[in-house]
Amino acid sequence: MSKLIAVVGATGAQGGGLARAILDDPQGGFSVRALTRHPDNDKARALAARGAEVVAADLDDEESLVKAFTGAYGAFCVTNYWEYFSPEKELAQATNMAKAAKRAGLKHVIWSTLEDTRLRVPLSDDRMPTLMGKYKVPHFDAKGEADNIFKQAGVPTTCLRTSFYWDNMIGFGSGPQKGPDGKYAITFPMADKALPAIAVEDIGRCAYGIFKRGSEFIGRTVGVAGEHLTGTQMAAALSKALGIEVGYNAVSPETYRGFGFPGADDLGNMFQYKRDFNDEYRGARDIAFSRSLNPALQNFKTWLSGHAKQIPL
Repeated sequence: MSKLIAVVGATGAQGGGLARAILDDPQGGFSVRALTRHPDNDKARALAARGAEVVAADLDDEESLVKAFTGAYGAFCVTNYWEYFSPEKELAQATNMAKAAKRAGLKHVIWSTLEDTRLRVPLSDDRMPTLMGKYKVPHFDAKGEADNIFKQAGVPTTCLRTSFYWDNMIGFGSGPQKGPDGKYAITFPMADKALPAIAVEDIGRCAYGIFKRGSEFIGRTVGVAGEHLTGTQMAAALSKALGIEVGYNAVSPETYRGFGFPGADDLGNMFQYKRDFNDEYRGARDIAFSRSLNPALQNFKTWLSGHAKQIPL
């Protein structure tokens, strides 16, 4: 009998990567139950056509999650902060997943998480502004705070700390932008510090590697990345892949926070955190460990070879 994994967000980025990793390995001893709010959309139908069981579930509805988790061996749990821009909603959804996992008797949950930056930068610390009254990096802090929700619920959990997606260059506006001088550049407030990043597909594949290792990582926090690169190194790789000159615009966090797009203040604080605590942040995301979970782990050059044409210019 294969071990059934209930995958939250199976039609999304991280969950989709895990669902495909399991489906790509039919002899691996695992099967997929794809959870989605929209079981009739094209992505859900594509998973079903490949052999996934597709079920409707809503992270705002604990009972729907209990039903979707029941009978499964494990679950991959993830939230999408950028859909709502609400840390409180993330915490509520994490609580629903943790309670449902406990009620369904799951043997292993992977919770996709990030650091609670307030453990290093308290609200009283004015190095970066406090946002929404009680966060420094809202889309990090709520996930980090939720780690304890799974632990307190008594759920056998692996906390999986993710990294910046290179895919953000395709659909999130993080790729090269043309400046007033007509030249292209990527812009991050990271100075000369390296940014751990990963192909989003590889997050799901690393999660699959954790499930395959059984109980080894239950009760532990682990992190994954495909490569750690400075802005200058990323710009050089982009220049080669895109066939144009791409520079690196190392602005200050204050400047980045002032760009005015939705979430600019959150992301400005995030990059400042990664810059100021670079050794610690990078140390939590070991590339060799990530590759041990996912032997096909991509570096930036490999990712660009398959995705450069999708980056809008």
